[in-house]
Amino acid sequence: MKNLKGDIKSIKEIKRKEYKLIRNSNSSLINEKIKLNVKSTLNILLNKYHLEGKYIGIYWPLKGEVDIRFIKDINNQKVALPSSSKSKGINYHHWSNSPLDIDSNNIPAPIDEIPINPNNISILFVPAIAIDQEGYRLGYGGGYFDRLRQRDSWFSIPSFVVISNNCISKKPLPRDRWDVPFNGWISEKGLHQIEAPK
Repeated sequence: MKNLKGDIKSIKEIKRKEYKLIRNSNSSLINEKIKLNVKSTLNILLNKYHLEGKYIGIYWPLKGEVDIRFIKDINNQKVALPSSSKSKGINYHHWSNSPLDIDSNNIPAPIDEIPINPNNISILFVPAIAIDQEGYRLGYGGGYFDRLRQRDSWFSIPSFVVISNNCISKKPLPRDRWDVPFNGWISEKGLHQIEAPK
């Protein structure tokens, strides 16, 4: 069993390197098209899942990730940013106009704000290095989103990966038993929702 775990870990590392190279080769035009699709599909998702007064969870973009921070400026939308801590995992906080601090992974976050209860978040948008057809995401290896979404209160929030089409794997990505699938993705080809198995 140990060997299998080691194999999954090393295969994930190989896939990370492979898809990072693919992602880094994307033109700014592709990223702009994805941003436009996030903007145009936001209304569809809001109409379907959003309740007045609840938050949309977004992310602070790292190198190669599509910048969707513009959501904060749409209709005074209430937006939450995550902070990650190696001991506490991920918490989402209200993103106000106050200066942001740096979390334990060197990502700007509103750490001083009180963590938001998942019941007050209606949609999550999450970055990824890759995702497969069943919604299993390949992240940076910290396991933050998988640990978060193992809890029913978080898993029940519709969660979508923002990603380029060339990082959507046709074959299943390597996965551990704790990996949790997402509800779909938004790419330059638009919104793709994964039907829940019946």
